[in-house]
Amino acid sequence: MQKKVLLIHKGKSFMLNTIVKNLVDDGYEVVEAAPEMEEIAAHKGETELILMYLGDYVDDAAGTLVYLKDICTEEDKLLVLVGTATEIETVNKSIPAALVAATVERPFDMKKLVEQLDWLLSANDDLARRKNILLVDDDSTFLKMVKDWLSTKYRVTIVTSGAQALMYIADNTPDLILLDYEMPVTSGPQVLEMIRSESKVDSIPVIFLTGKGDRESVLKVLALKPDGYLLKSMEQPKLIAAIDDFFEKQKYQKLHDNNIQ
Repeated sequence: MQKKVLLIHKGKSFMLNTIVKNLVDDGYEVVEAAPEMEEIAAHKGETELILMYLGDYVDDAAGTLVYLKDICTEEDKLLVLVGTATEIETVNKSIPAALVAATVERPFDMKKLVEQLDWLLSANDDLARRKNILLVDDDSTFLKMVKDWLSTKYRVTIVTSGAQALMYIADNTPDLILLDYEMPVTSGPQVLEMIRSESKVDSIPVIFLTGKGDRESVLKVLALKPDGYLLKSMEQPKLIAAIDDFFEKQKYQKLHDNNIQ
């Protein structure tokens, strides 16, 4: 487990110095950055864990907070907020609580903060060994529900548009894309067509999510030759079972292909 944290803060204080000392004593490498997009962008690739020490500056940091929201969504960063209840509430106006790994209100127990960071990194290591699914849908309620369902067994990254999906796979290779068939601006079929036209990503499996189960609609979906389709009305056990089955078949196919070679 790599114990490295990106610590975002503005200015120095006794409490901040104490946090850094305790993290270093626990074996962490601490990379510090000001709450500015350029500095965060320069270091975000070094670690999955971001610790944000809040202050009055959050009232004027809307751009930075939106940027953090985007990288937490698209790059699965673990964001921990340390601050007053008011400061945390201000941040949550830009970064939904669902995207924040943990919040720690001041005053707090330093030992418990370090233990919590240790636990998050350990849990993230376990998640890293799981299959990664990119879930694409413009319905935020549906996204949250399905992410909650699948996160019991898989790593799930969520995006709300075809454009975001294409940006994500430009730098990441999910094991499976669950793609909403009907989306505004860039539809599911258009996204699939763009994926299949790029040699770098054309082998990523894509399963359509569709709200229509009649024969005509299903045939229309299958004509695009995705790796399958799932009805959005499926209940949790059936949806998970269908995805489990897909990965099992994929594993046996790879074994079969290797044996032939």
